[in-house]
Amino acid sequence: MTSALVAQEGSMDRATIAERSYSILGAVRSGRAAARLLRKQGASVFVSDRSPAEKMAEAAAALDEIDAHYEFGRHSDRVLEADVLVLSPGVPSQNQVVQKAMAKGMKVVSEIELASWFCDSPIIAITGTNGKTTTTTLIGRMFEDAKRPCVVGGNIGTAFSEIVQSIQPAETVILEVSSFQLDHIAQFRPRVSVILNVTPDHLDRYENSFERYIESKGRIFMNQREGDTIVYNYDDPVTRSLVETHAPTAATRLSFSAFEVQAEGAFVSDKVVYSSLAGVTKEIIPANEVSIRGAHNLYNAMAATLSSQVTGISLASIRSTLKNFKGVEHRLEFVRELDGIMFVNDSKATNVDSVRYALQSFSAPLIVLLGGRDKGNDYSLLTELVRAHVKAVVAIGESAPKVVDAMSRIVNVIPATSMEEAVRTARAHARTGDVVLLSPACASFDWFENYEHRGKVFKKAVMDLKSEGKATK
Repeated sequence: MTSALVAQEGSMDRATIAERSYSILGAVRSGRAAARLLRKQGASVFVSDRSPAEKMAEAAAALDEIDAHYEFGRHSDRVLEADVLVLSPGVPSQNQVVQKAMAKGMKVVSEIELASWFCDSPIIAITGTNGKTTTTTLIGRMFEDAKRPCVVGGNIGTAFSEIVQSIQPAETVILEVSSFQLDHIAQFRPRVSVILNVTPDHLDRYENSFERYIESKGRIFMNQREGDTIVYNYDDPVTRSLVETHAPTAATRLSFSAFEVQAEGAFVSDKVVYSSLAGVTKEIIPANEVSIRGAHNLYNAMAATLSSQVTGISLASIRSTLKNFKGVEHRLEFVRELDGIMFVNDSKATNVDSVRYALQSFSAPLIVLLGGRDKGNDYSLLTELVRAHVKAVVAIGESAPKVVDAMSRIVNVIPATSMEEAVRTARAHARTGDVVLLSPACASFDWFENYEHRGKVFKKAVMDLKSEGKATK
């Protein structure tokens, strides 16, 4: 693993950007932002995207506006005629053109690496298999509530290459960072790196190797040095091992745990969250006063607390944010209560581990909408939690037959052929005090454009339900 965590040679000098030519794979949000950033520097830019031209009118107009060359519907060999290849997050390293570029010794970088060449502001970067979006958003809220200037983006919201075009030195950049974005960094250096957890996911991008996926996550701290901080989950054995064996020794390490007191970090003791920094332990908040529910969100809250504390935000302000933060859309999002039944949107739960967290977040009986485009899921990992918490499963999407096969021996499973039918079916099986939970464990690309689209369709279907006039018994 060590070799994968060593920074690449060939650092980039901002002053020489315009002297090089660049190809960019991907013409959506990150790719277009990278193209604008480079064209502002006077660099020659060629953008390539495999999507059909008829679907790329918006991209074509944006690229025409900045006088960038482009192609759609393929990745031609023209991509290889540049000095540097910039990858959007959606482009895998296994892509044939990427492999050709690497074979000929072409410099290959991710979009966040490119953007980092232009960033003089401190960066807080958050990665992990689950919880990235919630933690990133929560840290941003802590900064906003404390009246500290910041910009939130990366894998959510605004692309890093867009942020650096207007960022001020006094602002802190708070980035959600995926493993895909970390795969081709060389100089990217956060002042605070956060690793929430590492569990098997996206292994199709890593030749079905969990070890390679772990290596990718570890790249987040490879350039950190004295004065920088690594915040990590002590209770996750993979994360703990990764940090303890491969993190730079010069950087400060702060761990968080729900079970063990941490000498330097955050922990829960007697149902109260504490932080301990520089040998001083302080009470943060009773665990039951953290507004976002679930054990996983307690971890997210501790990670956000430490990240904010080390950047100078007061405990009083942090405490207030933890009490009032309402979470993010599509992640255990309350939709409505109807006839005594609660409806919750967890469309962002695209892997089995996310569903495990969700099932443990409720004490009420659950009717769970499960399924979609399967990523090789092992649903047996949910067996005990389903027995303990779930009264019915509504199987949806391409993987519905697999869900039926995996779950029908332990719980009532009802297939549905649309989200609207799934919501109506779940409502019919629910009673007062129950929770209807969309937590699919799968990608969304069978029925929907993305998990956001899936969540919005679910919410509309829920809001279209009519009250029966009294709570169901």
